[in-house]
Amino acid sequence: MSVVTRFAPSPTGNLHLGGARTALFNWLYARNQKGKFILRIEDTDKERSEQRFTDEILESLKWLGMDWDEGPHFQSQRTALYEAKVEQLLREGKAYRCYCTKEELDAKREAMMAAGKKAMYDRTCRERADGDPAKPHVVRYKTPLTGVTSFVDTLRGVVEVPNEELDDLIIRRTDGSVIYNFVVVVDDAEMGVTNVVRGDDHLANTPKQVNLYKGLGYAPPKFTHVSMILGPDKKRLSKRHGAEAVLEYRQAGFLPEAMVNMLARMGWGHGDQEVFSREELVSLFSIENLTLSPAVFDKEKLAWLNVQHIKRTPDQKLAEMALPLVLKKHPHATADGLLKVIPLLKERSRTLIEMADGADFYFIAEIAPDASAAKLLVPGNLPAIEGAVGIIEQSSEMAHDTLNTRFKELAQKLGKGMKDVAQPVRAALTGRTVSPGVFEMMELLGRDETLRRLKGSAEKMRG
Repeated sequence: MSVVTRFAPSPTGNLHLGGARTALFNWLYARNQKGKFILRIEDTDKERSEQRFTDEILESLKWLGMDWDEGPHFQSQRTALYEAKVEQLLREGKAYRCYCTKEELDAKREAMMAAGKKAMYDRTCRERADGDPAKPHVVRYKTPLTGVTSFVDTLRGVVEVPNEELDDLIIRRTDGSVIYNFVVVVDDAEMGVTNVVRGDDHLANTPKQVNLYKGLGYAPPKFTHVSMILGPDKKRLSKRHGAEAVLEYRQAGFLPEAMVNMLARMGWGHGDQEVFSREELVSLFSIENLTLSPAVFDKEKLAWLNVQHIKRTPDQKLAEMALPLVLKKHPHATADGLLKVIPLLKERSRTLIEMADGADFYFIAEIAPDASAAKLLVPGNLPAIEGAVGIIEQSSEMAHDTLNTRFKELAQKLGKGMKDVAQPVRAALTGRTVSPGVFEMMELLGRDETLRRLKGSAEKMRG
């Protein structure tokens, strides 16, 4: 049977790291097995579901490069199917109408807890024959009263739960809406899902769902429950650890390849390898290599991976990704111009934002020194700037090695160290004290632009 996996988020919030990792594991397994990956939007919570969250989830998956073969399916458009399945269970005597009021249920729970028992429904209506379907009621599934419910978890082996610990699950509420544990079973079965990979916070739901599969005449899929993601302090990942929505990492200048690499390594591994391309992940991924150990999210590790993937990414692609950031400050910037700068920035940029900032020197029209640069553009450093002008005017070529030699000679003539000459020149060229190498910049800017900037700064220094 061909592998079919799915990702089924609820559009009640942004897509965060835990959900993105769940999607990735399902996507990787489907791609590794040459199967199908389905996207389903579980929007039955009408009050909390919002279109903007659906849009954000889709955009996040696209940014991460996770394409889907089917969907997105929306549960809100499948209510007729769910209603038919509820009626099927009622007709077959596998479910029943419960007329107990909220007050009655609260009183039953309190009494059971007072007696030291687990708070469960006492099945008052399970064999009731005098119910009126016109009266307010919920529909409950008849959980087996004896024996055990068992399922096989890929990572845990056989998991067994005594049926006496399971409640008669509500599958349809008083208002006619159906609950998550019911619709997820119907959808997974009807969509042919063969493998469900999800967080271990769903472990408690699985026995309930297994019983529903059996009651509806479906074969349960294979289950894999992965450990939750923790922060560096080994506590459950939260906003204080930097658990932003996935797209916030895009805004911070991270590459999708780095994020996918990070997500994959949080709970899966292949020997000691740390850096993976998307193609390598697809080729090497296996469910059996997932680990039960809690995964730890480390933002410093993500930053390191981002550097590695920047170095691996072709210059043309980097230019395409960084250009929108550059255009925010330099509307006249072009992709071709940025492509010329990328080689100078590739080895020194940790994010696309740093890369865009590093490209400033190439696109600025007028030098506007920051506070640090202004301290260098003073009369005492004018001989260094004027000497640089002389070197450029006398140079027939703007080659790095030639410029380096001539500037060393200038430094000796002025009785200064190389840094004492290069830093004022850097400030005169860029208005900053941090930039790519001075000679590399001159070579890229060209003779005329280099002279224009140096002479402009010198004129201001004289003034």
